[in-house]
Amino acid sequence: MKILALADKRHPALYDYFDPARWKDVGLVVSCGDLPRDYLSYMVTVLSVPLLYVPGNHDKRYRTKPPEGCDSVDDRVVRVKGLVIGGLGGSIWYNGEGFQYRENEMRKRVKRLLRKADRMGGLDLFVAHAPPYGIQDLDDSSHRGFRVFRTLVEEAGTRVFLHGHNHELFSKGDRETVVGGVRIINAFEYHVFDIEKDQFGA
Repeated sequence: MKILALADKRHPALYDYFDPARWKDVGLVVSCGDLPRDYLSYMVTVLSVPLLYVPGNHDKRYRTKPPEGCDSVDDRVVRVKGLVIGGLGGSIWYNGEGFQYRENEMRKRVKRLLRKADRMGGLDLFVAHAPPYGIQDLDDSSHRGFRVFRTLVEEAGTRVFLHGHNHELFSKGDRETVVGGVRIINAFEYHVFDIEKDQFGA
């Protein structure tokens, strides 16, 4: 199945110059945050496939007006098209605005999420806004990754970790990193990737 991952910045190929034929094989859309709600609702309308999302650190407007036709996986675990998918939005705390969390707060969220995932047989795809600490993150206080996400990558058994937030990495060509067999993908603007059915035993 082809998954279209989105984050942080609207891309003309998916809006102003949208060509349905280009995206006809996409079976699922996943947003990693910091995108206009109308953009996500538009994606659902033109692609007619499920769209899952987590909020970015700037998405406080989602609290009162979530994207229409889309499903939040923030603090949730769902099964979609045979995949168990969970998500945790927000970034590391740096000024307290929007969706921001201290490390200990995110650690508690991860523990709750993994308990839910265990009841569903494990987590195939994890959706975040922020990256794991030391993997596709940056040194400044607002773009540093979560240490507990390293634990999730190294111990939880998830196969794909999607995130956004760090735009600079995309310009360097570091779109995807594999750590211990886990694909960590920066979804800035957009990225299409395949998940083979036998990868998860689906």
